[in-house]
Amino acid sequence: MWKREEPVQPVSPPVVGPVDSTPAVEKSSANTNVSIGKSIVVKGELRGSEDLTVEGQVEGKITLKQHVLTIGAHGRIRAQVFAKSVIVLGEVVGNIDATEKVAIRSEGAVEGDIKAPRVAIAEGAKFRGGIDMQQGQGQGQSENRSRSDPKPGSEPRRPAPSVKAKSA
Repeated sequence: MWKREEPVQPVSPPVVGPVDSTPAVEKSSANTNVSIGKSIVVKGELRGSEDLTVEGQVEGKITLKQHVLTIGAHGRIRAQVFAKSVIVLGEVVGNIDATEKVAIRSEGAVEGDIKAPRVAIAEGAKFRGGIDMQQGQGQGQSENRSRSDPKPGSEPRRPAPSVKAKSA
């Protein structure tokens, strides 16, 4: 019977000048994840501002302060690691310092000390070293110390020993 008329869609005018055909995803470095393949060997210092997955070998030092480092199942790391988060599926020999989290998955192995506010070690994972899970540098440490540790030079209060009187 009655047919509703659809509104007419305006046609955009033709673009004049150079056109950037690069997708937005490639421009943003926040969404990228770089990978080091199984056959790659890196010796020295590795720094970056992107998330990194290592399937090859790295010896030396890895610094990704604001990003995630993933050591893949074939990855072999012999290095000091500094990152926001570290996920271990392969093998790490060296200390790991993370500002957010370290996760060692069931097939992962770490030999070295871990310093991170959160540490997750899956059943079956291998770990040999120490763990420091202090929340932060500065404020968190002074608050914890003031609550639990006595002031320097003062003795902690202990209850007086109970004395039983002997009856004759």
